[in-house]
Amino acid sequence: MQDLVAPTVATLALVALGGYLLGSIPFGVVITRAAGAGDVRNIGSGNIGATNVLRTGRKDLALATLLLDAGKGAAALLIARHLFGSELAGAIAGGAAFLGHLFPVWLKFKGGKGVATFYGLLLAAAWPLGLMAGAVWLICALLFRYSSLSALISSASAPLLALLPLTAVGLPVSTPILALTIFAAVLIWVRHQENIARLLKGQEPRIGAKKA
Repeated sequence: MQDLVAPTVATLALVALGGYLLGSIPFGVVITRAAGAGDVRNIGSGNIGATNVLRTGRKDLALATLLLDAGKGAAALLIARHLFGSELAGAIAGGAAFLGHLFPVWLKFKGGKGVATFYGLLLAAAWPLGLMAGAVWLICALLFRYSSLSALISSASAPLLALLPLTAVGLPVSTPILALTIFAAVLIWVRHQENIARLLKGQEPRIGAKKA
C-alpha cells in the first residue's frame, strides 16, 4: 500500500498519542481484577501478559488477555492506516501501541514483554508475515519447549521474513512496516534480558512446567 497523501507532523503526533494510549490499556490487570482473580502483578512473574495470567488457573482469562493484547496493536495500526491512508501513519500508531504495552502510563510504565502485541501488529500489517512468524514460534516451542526462546527466535526472524519476495501475498512489506518490525523485535529482545540470562544458565522454565 502506498501513502495517498504524505501525513503531516501533526497527524503523526496524533496517531502516536492515540496508539500509545490504546496500547497502554493493561488488559491482563483489568481482566483478572474484574473476574475476581486478584492482581496479576502479584502472581508468578508479576508480568501483565497472557502467560502470567494463565498462572491464575483461568485459561479463559489468559485467552482473553492474549486476544486483547494482540488486538490493541492491530487496531491501532489498522485504524490509523484506514483514517489517513498511510502506511507510515499505521506503522507509527502500531509502534506507539507497542511502546504503550511495554511502558503503560497507567502502571507507572511497568508493562508487559510485548509478544502478543507483536504478533497482532504483524498480522494487521501483513497477515502472511504474521502467520509465518507465528509458525516459527510454534515450531520452536514444539522443539525446545521454551516460550521465551520461541519468542526471541520468532521476533528475530520476522524482519528477514518481511523481505521475502512473495509479491502474491504482499511481501516484501513497505519500508515503514519493515522498520516497525525491526523496532518491535529489538524491544522484545530488550524486554527478555532476564529470560535470556536464565536460558544461558539453564534455569528458564519450560512450557508446562510449574514456576518455582
